[in-house]
Amino acid sequence: MPEQSNDYSVVVFGAGGVGKSSLVLRFVKGTFRESYIPTIEDTYRQVISCDKSICTLQITDTTGSHQFPAMQRLSISKGHAFILVYSITSRQSLEELKPIYEQICQIKGDIESIPIMLVGNKNDENQNREVDSSEGEAMAKKWKCAFMETSAKLNHNVKELFQELLNLEKRRTVSLQIDGKKSKQQKRKEKLKGKCVVM
Repeated sequence: MPEQSNDYSVVVFGAGGVGKSSLVLRFVKGTFRESYIPTIEDTYRQVISCDKSICTLQITDTTGSHQFPAMQRLSISKGHAFILVYSITSRQSLEELKPIYEQICQIKGDIESIPIMLVGNKNDENQNREVDSSEGEAMAKKWKCAFMETSAKLNHNVKELFQELLNLEKRRTVSLQIDGKKSKQQKRKEKLKGKCVVM
């Protein structure tokens, strides 16, 4: 089946055990699983709004190991946007994102126009934190991408993560709001447009 142009493909990368599947499942199904089950590769679909019509958000949850470099390259070449996940409790997991980021740059060329989100997951485990949020921010700045900390377990910033990623897409208008209803935040932004505020 040829890939339709109204598919919007998001690829999730990160080391094993950082919570990639948990983030995706929390977003798509609203569920959280305590046990860790390694992923080979799963694809989830979610209907979203795209250029005022409906399209499919295709989320590819990749393997945490580097056993499948060909699959990784294919995922990158097909991806429109990328979520790079590390665990705030593992410095190593942040280090492991570097070669993936470099590969995205290599395959995609100009990454300035590609939405990339660096995500520090498991921020509910602050007592075991190895990576400070300022370090995550610094890395994101260096990579010219967006940054957010999440907790799939507590459902903290999960929907926001995907919405923020879609907001980064400049070539088309993509949103989680399907019914054309604007979120309160969007309405407020539009209301404030064109108004001068004297401080």
